Amino acid sequence: MILDTNARMAAVRSRDARFDGFFYLGVTSTKIYCRPSCPARVPKESNMRFYPSAAAAQGAGFRACKRCRPDATPGSPLWHERSDVVARVMRLIFDGVIDREGVAGVARRVGYSERQVERLVLAELGAGPLALARAQRAHTARVLIETTTLPMSEIAYAAGFTSIRSFNDTIREVFDATPTHLRSTPPRRSLPGGPQPKGVSAHRVTLRLPFRGRLHAPSLFGHLAATSVPGVEQWIDTVLVRSIRLARGPALIHVSPRADHVAATLSLADLRDLTTAMQRCRRLLDLDADPVAIDEHLARDPLLAPLVASAAGVRIPGAMDPAEMAIRIVLSQHISTKAAATLTARLVRTLGEPFVGHGNAVGGTSAGEGINWLFPSPAAIAAADPGLLPGMPPTRLRSLRLLASALADSSVDVGPAADWAQARSRLLAIPGIGPWTVEMIALRAMGDPNAFPATDLGVRNTAIALGLPAPPRDLISHAAAWQPWRGYATQSLWAASDHVAARMPEPTTGATT
Repeated sequence: MILDTNARMAAVRSRDARFDGFFYLGVTSTKIYCRPSCPARVPKESNMRFYPSAAAAQGAGFRACKRCRPDATPGSPLWHERSDVVARVMRLIFDGVIDREGVAGVARRVGYSERQVERLVLAELGAGPLALARAQRAHTARVLIETTTLPMSEIAYAAGFTSIRSFNDTIREVFDATPTHLRSTPPRRSLPGGPQPKGVSAHRVTLRLPFRGRLHAPSLFGHLAATSVPGVEQWIDTVLVRSIRLARGPALIHVSPRADHVAATLSLADLRDLTTAMQRCRRLLDLDADPVAIDEHLARDPLLAPLVASAAGVRIPGAMDPAEMAIRIVLSQHISTKAAATLTARLVRTLGEPFVGHGNAVGGTSAGEGINWLFPSPAAIAAADPGLLPGMPPTRLRSLRLLASALADSSVDVGPAADWAQARSRLLAIPGIGPWTVEMIALRAMGDPNAFPATDLGVRNTAIALGLPAPPRDLISHAAAWQPWRGYATQSLWAASDHVAARMPEPTTGATT
């Protein structure tokens, strides 16, 4: 989205929430920065300054508005729509890489020098990688201060600060309040969706994950539930629960759709993984998308318009672990959704790590008793005796092992730092991996919004029913007009099918084993 100054001013005057996260408004008369939809009185145009990131506004000396909470907006969709260096760097920052490995680690992953990364990010966002990571740490700290009863020292540690002093200084500078004041003073305006619920233990944090526009929960959660792997994931009592391996230990994730937010409970072995876990949830559910712009674009096709109208706000079901998703997609080649889940569960039971919990931190909840495995790492699959792998045709077994090896040695990258074009090329070079597999990996593992698995059976059946071209080549030609949102067109076609993945799962009780 490219906006000039007049367009930004118009968005602020109309308090248009669609632009929250795209840019930030600094008010020179108050030295406060806001989201475009801030309910406060609109400032004079001469007092408005616009910034591409919260970090840039903070660096210019503005502090966060206590009314509109600009630090709590959904992230900009730009970083999930693009595959250029800056977008890849931003995804790595969101994933917590800069806190674990520094700017050098981020630069190494994208294949650029530290100086180049600094220059490119600063030019586009008005702040360098360290400042952006600092703004993210401040937001994480605020969430913990206001939603848990953790001691401030533990919050500083969990948010990624290296000292109590830097934690205190950052909170005072960004929010114009001490950490204790933030905890004791109810915010004038709550985070999107209402007041924050309280966390229940030292390693368990309950959050509200905001999103912009509408969210078509049936197709999103229906897809995730229908393709879930027993032992790793389960749908129970309207909640999707799954285990995940993070940098410092395992975690248990609960996510459940609400009218204006997604409720999430993150049970962590180490609180320093909180920021990463939050961002993994957002990517899993595609919560930073701009559905209004996407739906408006796709509805220009008269054949697609009825689907867009009936399922407004579709999101692309993503992945908590991109490498895991790539392996699961290869396992699902040429078989049904149910058969793929059974086959993958066998792999998990054979090579996965037991998920034993960590006292109050991870285990011991009724919604999660069936989660007893961590998905095996690519290295474990690559090193396994072929006789231990689940039964499948030899060609697919070979593809699985080659992909696992490539993921393990990083010769193929499908994670936040992935160059989508390069990843596609390297995946296609693996025997047994064709266009459908590549596009499905691009869609679900890498989050490429323009991925289009034209030969997918569900896509083709719905397309034919709509009067769209049947041959894949002709369908791809017709879909050129859907760019750069062909992935969302794919999800709209899936949402219109009669597959179980197109509808919200029924509430269930009991555990899956």
